[in-house]
Amino acid sequence: MTKPFYAEPILNSPYLPPTRHHALGDDGQPLEHPPIEGRRRSKYVTPVPKARRSKSGSARGQTSLGFDAEETSESGYNPTPIINEIRGHIESWRALPNPNDWGVTPVTQRLLQHWRHHEFSNQQPFFCQIEAVETAIWLAEVARGRKQYAHIFRHLQEANRDANPELFRLALKLATGAGKTTVMAMLIAWQSINAARQPNSSLFSRGFLLVAPGITIKDRLRVLNPSDTDNYYRTRELVPAELMTDLGKAKIVITNYHAFQRRKAHDLNPVGERLMQGRTGQPIEKQESEGEMLARACGELLHLKNIVVINDEAHHCYRERPGTDEESEAKGEDKEEAKKNNEAARLWISGLEALKRKVGLRAVYDLSATPFFLRGSGYEEGTLFPWVVSDFSLVDAIECGIVKLPRVPVSDNAVNAEAPVYRNLWDHIGKAMPKKGAGKSGELDPLSIPAQLQTALISLYSHYKTEYDEWQRAGISVPPVFIVVCNNTASSKLVYEWVSGWQREREGQMQTIHHGHLELFSNYDKNTGGPLPRMNTLLIDSQQIESGEALDASFHEMAAGEIEQFRREKQEREGAATGNISDSELLREVMNTVGQKGRLGEQIRCVVSVSMLTEGWDANTVTHILGVRAFGTQLLCEQVIGRGLRRQSYELNENGLFDTEYADILGIPFDFATEPQKVTKNPPKPVTRVAAVRERERLAIRFPRVGGYRTELPPDRISATFTPDSTLTLTPELVGPCETRLEGLVGEGHDISPDALDDMRPSEVGMHLTKRLVERYFRDGDQDPPYHLFNLIQPITRRWIQNHLKTSGGTKIGMLTYAEIAEKAASLIYAGIVREASADGAPIVKAMLDPYNPHGSTNHVAFNTTKTNLWTTSPLKSHINYVVCDSDWEAEFARVVEGHPSTLSYVKNQALGFEIPYLNGSVTRRYLPDFIIQIDDGRGSDDPLSLVVEIKGFRGLDARLKAQTMENLWVPGVNNLKNFGRWAFAEFRDAFAIQEEYGKLMDSLIASSTNRNQLREIA
Repeated sequence: MTKPFYAEPILNSPYLPPTRHHALGDDGQPLEHPPIEGRRRSKYVTPVPKARRSKSGSARGQTSLGFDAEETSESGYNPTPIINEIRGHIESWRALPNPNDWGVTPVTQRLLQHWRHHEFSNQQPFFCQIEAVETAIWLAEVARGRKQYAHIFRHLQEANRDANPELFRLALKLATGAGKTTVMAMLIAWQSINAARQPNSSLFSRGFLLVAPGITIKDRLRVLNPSDTDNYYRTRELVPAELMTDLGKAKIVITNYHAFQRRKAHDLNPVGERLMQGRTGQPIEKQESEGEMLARACGELLHLKNIVVINDEAHHCYRERPGTDEESEAKGEDKEEAKKNNEAARLWISGLEALKRKVGLRAVYDLSATPFFLRGSGYEEGTLFPWVVSDFSLVDAIECGIVKLPRVPVSDNAVNAEAPVYRNLWDHIGKAMPKKGAGKSGELDPLSIPAQLQTALISLYSHYKTEYDEWQRAGISVPPVFIVVCNNTASSKLVYEWVSGWQREREGQMQTIHHGHLELFSNYDKNTGGPLPRMNTLLIDSQQIESGEALDASFHEMAAGEIEQFRREKQEREGAATGNISDSELLREVMNTVGQKGRLGEQIRCVVSVSMLTEGWDANTVTHILGVRAFGTQLLCEQVIGRGLRRQSYELNENGLFDTEYADILGIPFDFATEPQKVTKNPPKPVTRVAAVRERERLAIRFPRVGGYRTELPPDRISATFTPDSTLTLTPELVGPCETRLEGLVGEGHDISPDALDDMRPSEVGMHLTKRLVERYFRDGDQDPPYHLFNLIQPITRRWIQNHLKTSGGTKIGMLTYAEIAEKAASLIYAGIVREASADGAPIVKAMLDPYNPHGSTNHVAFNTTKTNLWTTSPLKSHINYVVCDSDWEAEFARVVEGHPSTLSYVKNQALGFEIPYLNGSVTRRYLPDFIIQIDDGRGSDDPLSLVVEIKGFRGLDARLKAQTMENLWVPGVNNLKNFGRWAFAEFRDAFAIQEEYGKLMDSLIASSTNRNQLREIA
């Protein structure tokens, strides 16, 4: 019987809090048990292989990642209780309906509402991304300084004091593929916009140093700079348009930790040094000072105070545990790995400590899928950083469909093996593989690689070929990617040549000895023997490429052929000289563009990597991974497998969930998700750029950004006009079930209902509503409510209750006293009062513009979409090149609008920043109408009428509140400002009569305008 985990691995929406999780045993394996209701607690249960030799010399098995050690154990603090406690506090905080109760600044309120509720044009932020930022916000703005949370900060302070004595770090753990870059953008927006509006606040900063583990991630993080054309704030709509100006005040420097290395101060030889010393004989400085290093690495940030540091892949940054020397105790490749880990970590954290001494640090945020101590740190390898405050693990990401599901071997026909051979291939081939790098191993014969490795390569390649053929049939233009992760350059060269073919020098010239064992990965023409014009397999030394330094001689010699071939290809593609591009930059470009159409790495099918591919390598076309190295802990397994977990498609299915995608794994002992499942390959949807067209500037539409409304009612009389839209129907859906059956295990059951409300009379309810109206809508600023208006308003309230309140499903009139329901009723009554006053012609409503960004324009529209329902706009009718249609109604409306002679210009309200504030209950929300159309209603193109259009099928209460806000507040309020032209509002509700209704509307608007002109002339 297939376990539920394998039959239905994805349980939750990626955009909502997880509500179910699979049952896992103590060893982390799925059980034959239906999904469990509720969210999984933070607890890493995946098993790990045998641990490295302990300091005492006693061998022992590492059965977990040390997350559940007691606080007093040698491993240090156990952060999972703190993570779960913080998660609980944030769930309660998130559930507060009124933003004024959140305890955060107005800017933070606006950002949280935007991230949680905005209708994103493309991919919206995942729940795990928002939760990570919510955790940072809650700790900084809500919990800080409150006694009930003091123990949380005490835990974090003690953890940092022991491991980071000069820094205070907070770590946010998100699974690979969950989108850490988006989280960084949200953190920067929250900090910088608050700092711009509260420059003297001690909580926020507008200076940011982003530190990456290598050049690849550094290059990719450029999207966090607001000045970048593809910045996430605009293209992913992470910042409301009215806040973009404040975001532009941020100072952001992006670097890799290698920049903290103090360089040589000069390149003089000994003779030159003596000349520079002169007569004094004083030795000259041979190395940069700390200040010079910071000036080079941090630039303009040194002019600021108390900046924010964001560490990407922060598991590379730590201070070794005092009093330990694991590096000297390790042997062979383990010792070399420990040495490299410690050198990198020491350099990274020393740079941050120096920066703190120079300008101070407001906060340090660590982001990583694996924030664990590495080998040689002095802490048990795989121990979670004790300053982790938010956790969204790999199994959580799988259950939400955010990442692919890894599949590993579970059985084979090797009778004598205790476990499947390809589960941990290195146990069977390690002794037969070269121990040194290519520079020390001499020329090795690719045909001599172990038989088990060859069989593993052929087996996985056979499945890859089937996958490749499926992609071809599906019309996917780029190939799937097969990656091999090796332990050193000698092993990688052997595998690379066995896979793709090799040449050797014979009689003074290069000859092709073999064209490769795997046909789809061959770099040589099997007929002519010469190199193919476009390579299929790439050889990469990740550590050398990521350092940004020149390639060492051995690797440069080993990759000389493919470097030259890629240089020629780049020159042919771009038609420009490439001599000034370094070899490492060229290889990095190929690696970074694997699977990207039209780029240098587009057709790469196989990548053979030394050590492991860099974190942040964001190719989403990886389908197969082979490990040819030792994997000491589950930490390393997760890091390597993470290179293949990024999803291809982010389209939701009919159930509102992602479809399952898989990555097939050999040679990596990752003990999770082992049953193979057949999956249908769907081609990724094409990406279309939607943007303003420069040549259509004359069609640009300018609009006001309204923050609120001010209403001036006539003081002498108050009356109201109600319409069918003024009606409120109380239903169980709105107020909750009104008939509930309660039963025990035995005995009689009984029904409950809100009968207590039967005693509440309509007059009592009317007084309650009238009082709320006076206090909510008639108070002037902070002055006392004008209760003298009570007797004028009460008859209006009673009339509304009598004629426009309906109850159904057992609801009671007394439910109008519920705060949320009372607010809805009060807003409907007040709309009727404003409607009556407006009918008298008095200019009583004025719109209050956003003080920081009072207007917007179609000039700033620029985003990508994977939606295929697109309407290509007429160059004579729209500033924007496409209308992204959410329904066929909208496509029909675009056709009708473009075909009508009165239409001057129009735009779909997507990524435009055009929002209408309105009240739904006590909560202020933002409404995004569908279109803005400029029409000639008889006054000529110099005085157009701007028509806001909503296309609506079902029209519930919320839709009516939006329409009433437009008609009674927004339109008259903007028109009364006089400096944004004339505006109107219209709704279309019949998809099959749009053309007829639009024609009638145009005729009526033109007739109305003509009559007004005639009356004006007579006067």
